[in-house]
Formats: sequence, C-alpha cells, structure tokens
Amino acid sequence: MYKPIEIADGIYSVGCRDWDIRDFHGYSTYEGTTYNAFLVLGEKNVLIDTVKESFGDELLANISRIIDPKSIDIVISNHTEMDHSGAIPKVMHKIGKDKPVYCSKMGAKNLKSHFNRDFNFQVVGTGDTLSLGSRTFSFLDTRMLHWPDSMFTYLAEEAILFSSDAFGQHYAGDKFFDDEIGDEIMPHARKYYANILLHFSPRVQALLKDVAKMNLKIDMICPDHGILWRDNPSKIIEAYDTWSRQEPGRKVVVIFDSMWESTAKMARAITSGVESQEVNVRLMNTRKWHRSDIMTEVLDAGAIAVGSPTLNNSIYPVIADVMTYIKGLRPQNKIAAAFGSYGWSGEAVKILNKDFEEMKLDIIDPGVKVQYVPDEADLERCFNLGVKLAKTLKEKL
Repeated sequence: MYKPIEIADGIYSVGCRDWDIRDFHGYSTYEGTTYNAFLVLGEKNVLIDTVKESFGDELLANISRIIDPKSIDIVISNHTEMDHSGAIPKVMHKIGKDKPVYCSKMGAKNLKSHFNRDFNFQVVGTGDTLSLGSRTFSFLDTRMLHWPDSMFTYLAEEAILFSSDAFGQHYAGDKFFDDEIGDEIMPHARKYYANILLHFSPRVQALLKDVAKMNLKIDMICPDHGILWRDNPSKIIEAYDTWSRQEPGRKVVVIFDSMWESTAKMARAITSGVESQEVNVRLMNTRKWHRSDIMTEVLDAGAIAVGSPTLNNSIYPVIADVMTYIKGLRPQNKIAAAFGSYGWSGEAVKILNKDFEEMKLDIIDPGVKVQYVPDEADLERCFNLGVKLAKTLKEKL
C-alpha cells in the first residue's frame, strides 16, 4: 500500500502497486506494474477506474484515508479489462449498487458480461459531458485503444486527461511523476507501446489528429499504469506520434534459436555483416531474451533477420512462439530475411518466409539454408546476407 497522493487540488491518485507481477498476458513485467485509480472530490465525488480484483480492499483502504468510500457518488470506467474493472463489484457493494457507472456502450456490455450484474450504467461517447458543480468531465471514445470499450475522460478545469491504458508503462517503482523519474521511464513506455498498442498504430495516428483538432489544453496525463505525466505531457504524446508512424530505423534485429550451435554461428556471421556497414544491430537469442523484449527492439528497427533450425519439419518451438507474438502486433515498413540450419528436410527458412509474407514484410533474399554445421563458405554467405540487409536498409531510409 502507498499513501494516496494529491495530484491537483482535491484530486487524488488512490490506486495500487503490484510489485510481484512478472508476466502480463505474455509481456514480461520485471519491475511490476501499477493499477492507477483516481478520486476527484467536489459537489459530487467521482472515482475514475478501479483496480485488479485482488487489490480491491487496498483500493478501498486508500480511499478511506481521504473520505468514507460511501461518499463516492459516481464511478467512471474508462476501460473494462479486469486489471481496471476487477474491483468494481467490491466498490459498488461498498458505495451503493444503484450509484451511476459512466462508461462507453461497449463498456456497459463488457461489464455486464464480466460480472453478470446490471449496474446503473450511464453510457457516454465522444462529445458527451458531465457537469458536477465546479467540475466538468468530457468523454472521448478511443475504441480499440486497445479494447472496443476504451475511452478517455478529460477534466476541463484542471486540464487533466485520464487516458486509460494509453500513455502508460508497466512500472511499480517509488516514483510517481515524470519529473521525478526523468528519462528512465521512457524505455518502459517504449516497451509498453511496442507490446500493447503497436497493433493499433493507425488508430493512434487518427486519435492524435482528433485531439489536435479539439485543441485540448493538457497539463497532466494520468494513465492507468505507471507514472503520471505532469511536467511535460507533450513528451509522451510526441513519442506516441513517432512510434505509431512506424518509420523504419537504422537498425537490424537478428533473432534466432539454435539446436547444436549451427544456427547460432550463422546468426553471429549475419550480425558481423550488418556491423561492417555501420548499421546498428541487435543479436537476440530467443532462449535468453523474452518475447516482449525482442518485440521492443523490433519496434524501431528497419529490418529483421530470423533464424531457426528445422525440427520435425517445422521451425523451433521458441521461434514459433516469438513469430506468433510478433505477427499479432503487426509491425510495418520493415525488410526481412530468414536463415537456418537443418539435418535432412530443411523447411524452416520456407516457413519463416511465409510468416514474413503474412506480415507483409519486404523479403529481400530467399534466405540462407545450411545443412548440419556451417563451413567457411556458408558463414561467408551469412556475412553477405547481413551486408545485403544493411545496404538495402540504408537505401530505403
């Protein structure tokens, strides 16, 4: 538990830190995460989002340090994923089940499905407002960022954007604001975007344009995970603009797994070929790197090379896992090449190329296949593939 923090006059962060979580549906959270919730006091007291079900009592305890939870008049649910809605039944039981829950149309549907209960749902959408004396809340539909129900809530008088899962990070440290942690938070934000929101980049671009047209003053961004952006909220907005454009960077990511070190030798030779052209390169063994950390490096790479031995007429299981994960996040504007060793059948390169085709990546070479252990000539072919990747990438930049 941490002491609730007053982030503006009469507005408190009352959420919870999950120090122990290390996997968030396939994403490695090696520094835990937070489930942020916000209490806004006024003529009517408003709770914006809740927390994971197992942290419900902690949330209520945090609220109790400020007001009696029964004094909450309204709940706003920006996002119904269970790490933010799981404690809603416990909260409603405490404050009164007939009190209104403001959410999107899909939010109401999802909450009914989650809990098999019909709370007093008040459906809102883009342009709708809620005036509560001296405070005015407005709502912005952000469908598929990253669930169909997602929305933002904007508090006009304080120029605070409660942004649900957007602009967040999985981070449970002892810092609460961007000015306290500085640039140390950006790798967490980058990883979060790469693994949660990359798939929805076209929608991010559309949303940023819509927000720009609305000319909203934003003094603070309060996401549902991680630190709050109070010193320079434009920094994370500009980062989202950059990441969502998916412009290729001057970097090649070499991803591989190996059975008897043959594919590993090929990977190292390809890496050397890339380096010889003064292009940045990351060599990532899938046994040593988590899929979500690999995906983070893929985010701003201009090229990927993926290598696998052939096992049971297919690619290696860990490579299959990583490729499935990457495909689901739909990276764009990248060139690609495959490589791998084999004993007698050698299907891995063909399968990887098919994966690249499904991802609509630009395959710049048929790929390098080596039977058993690569000799000097084979390693030279791999080196040359690295050179080709780097040169082709530089030509495209």
